[in-house]
Amino acid sequence: MAAGLGINRCSISVCRTADVLLNRPTVSVVRNLKFNRRLIGNCSIASAVPFVVADDEKYGNKQVISLTPRLYDYILSNVREPEILKQLREETSKMRGSQMQVSPDQAQLLAMLVQILGAERCIEVGVYTGYSSLAVALALPESGRLVACERDSNSLEVAKRYYELAGVSHKVIVKHGLAAESLKSLIENGEGSSYDFAFVDADKRMYQDYFELLLQLVRVGGVIVMDNVLWHGRVADPMVNDAKTISIRNFNKKLMDDERVSISMVPIGDGMTICRKR
Repeated sequence: MAAGLGINRCSISVCRTADVLLNRPTVSVVRNLKFNRRLIGNCSIASAVPFVVADDEKYGNKQVISLTPRLYDYILSNVREPEILKQLREETSKMRGSQMQVSPDQAQLLAMLVQILGAERCIEVGVYTGYSSLAVALALPESGRLVACERDSNSLEVAKRYYELAGVSHKVIVKHGLAAESLKSLIENGEGSSYDFAFVDADKRMYQDYFELLLQLVRVGGVIVMDNVLWHGRVADPMVNDAKTISIRNFNKKLMDDERVSISMVPIGDGMTICRKR
């Protein structure tokens, strides 16, 4: 089991840490992780960085880094987070359901996608307190517009307050109510194929419905980003079969076979799939 790893008391503690982080049996972690260790004396394993290697050797034993708290702190220290977003993040952290807020590195990626696309018309399904929508609105040009769909009035009030504070409220069209109905109304209003970008972070059991509606609204070459596609790792665990996990798992499978879009699943936050409409 320990062949080639030089297992001792310190390295076993690292394996146990990796076991918690990766939610895999310790034996499997030992077999599939390699550690870059900066040794101080006999035991400075705290700086170890685990690498995941695919079980299928046809992938060439490619080492893929697995985030540790220390490494993720480093990533966050390299995010260019505007002060107004920091204020919103810190206020939201004290609220119920704060885990629903996207992470700063996710928001930065969304904003960059908007800028790369040169997007002017965007949609967000699931606003919560507005962190991701504010990041998108800040990235939009003055003529840009973001349709923000949210059913919870309390969290939406926080979002609207920050749109005002950031000076972007003129860019945001708030749709309070069921997102599916809001999207259908946009289609009925003749706005099909007129949007450049959409982000979905809402009811997981509605993902396929949201996606189908957004495909009608987003132009060819436009992008739809679906959040939480890894669902805390539950999608890969055959023993987990609750309604939300099954919905996301089924959505991922259908998306894999959907020739209407090009896709890239990115392990950032809780997993995001970037879809480009063909």
